[in-house]
Amino acid sequence: MAEEVQGLSHAAVVKAFSEQSLFENKTWRYSPVAFPLDAKQVAEIALIGQACYDFYRAHESLYLRSATGKNLLRNRELKAPWVAEYLDRGKPDALIEHARSKALRGSTPMVVRPDLLMTENGFALTEIDSVPGGIGLTAFLNRLYEGVHADALIGAGMQDMVEAFYQALCSRAPEVISPMIAILVSDEAATYRPEMEWVAEELRLLGRRVYVYHADDVMPLGDTICVPMDGEPQQVDVIYRFWELFDLANVSIAEHLLKARRESQLSLTPPMRPFQEEKLNLALFHHHMLEDFWKEALPKASYRVLKRVIPQSWIMDPVELPPNAVLDAPLIGGKPMTNWLQLADASKKERNLIIKISGFHESAWGARSVTLGSDSSKADWESAIQQAVTMADTSLHILQTYEKPRRLRHPVYSEDGSLYQMEGRMRLCPYYFVDEKAQRAHLHGVLATLCPADKKIIHGMKDAALLPCVLAD
Repeated sequence: MAEEVQGLSHAAVVKAFSEQSLFENKTWRYSPVAFPLDAKQVAEIALIGQACYDFYRAHESLYLRSATGKNLLRNRELKAPWVAEYLDRGKPDALIEHARSKALRGSTPMVVRPDLLMTENGFALTEIDSVPGGIGLTAFLNRLYEGVHADALIGAGMQDMVEAFYQALCSRAPEVISPMIAILVSDEAATYRPEMEWVAEELRLLGRRVYVYHADDVMPLGDTICVPMDGEPQQVDVIYRFWELFDLANVSIAEHLLKARRESQLSLTPPMRPFQEEKLNLALFHHHMLEDFWKEALPKASYRVLKRVIPQSWIMDPVELPPNAVLDAPLIGGKPMTNWLQLADASKKERNLIIKISGFHESAWGARSVTLGSDSSKADWESAIQQAVTMADTSLHILQTYEKPRRLRHPVYSEDGSLYQMEGRMRLCPYYFVDEKAQRAHLHGVLATLCPADKKIIHGMKDAALLPCVLAD
């Protein structure tokens, strides 16, 4: 029998979730207590958030300089036109032009959420999401558990997280005292609509003008975007974009949004800059030709953090090489590769690698495109390699070293309400809201996903436990 744990009862948790439709058709396991992190881990998470924001800013400089043929370094010549070619591959010309426009210079995602695996050697940062779900979920969990943990929840309480989200939105329209804010959700992102509606409702209870609409419910009116309000068109000051950019063709006002933001008639966040939403950005950080650029463009502390937490990653570009050249890739059988198809010959041990699509594709979010070589059959591994090579003309894939999450235990309720110590592997998703004026990323909550130990790829699932994080005593 599991030892008694003081915290939320099973009945209290079930009641809390049954009283709202925030997570309709979604189930997971509950816990009586939040997941504890020690002071050193919390400090590291805070550093990671600022490093990710600094990375966005340096990466913008890299992309724009690459696209315009400018030198990357101050005192030595280094040009890398291939960076922009990688990041623009498969994107519509109008979106590329928009992303490079002067009106968007310095514009970064408002919400930054990295995926952090807890390994034996610390955190492994496997992705940075700029259009993340889970904001409402994390805020709701913070509220639910704050009575158990008082002020110890990471990022403070629910109200602070929701209010911080609102203040970050308001900062995109600094001249407006009480901005009209529209959160636009596409069909592709409909899973997250209930939690965004909950966030908007919480803010309206505080007198804020925040509403959720389908992307097709808003309408252009002259140089503005309007929404229906009491039978009259109401001008929108800030749009929070909740759709991936590959879905832009299915957004009826896409053309107007591109034009309006370019002419600074509308504040839209996160900005529609596809180069900021590619997983291959992590591989660019590790690219040997760009090492001096990152050292020069990033603050020293942020460079050290990123070097420590980003797993080794490579871009799977199936170019034809001259006879004396080799790929920037892992060794297979102790020898360098000259063709990505040679990955198929990797031994089981050498296949401790993950293949995933970089971005701008319907399979680029969630775990839908992820293949772990050491956990796949040889046939599935070969199929993933072949797909990466075949799709490279429009959608690049990356190859990333698999950092295995360590096993840990946490009290969890079974379906019948009994408590047991669940053994599993943990992914943390910290949420940072960006203050562009101060150039800071502030931590306002951490969502923990504890998956059963036999699951190698960690993501939200019915067998997982989702819970907030707390500073351990």
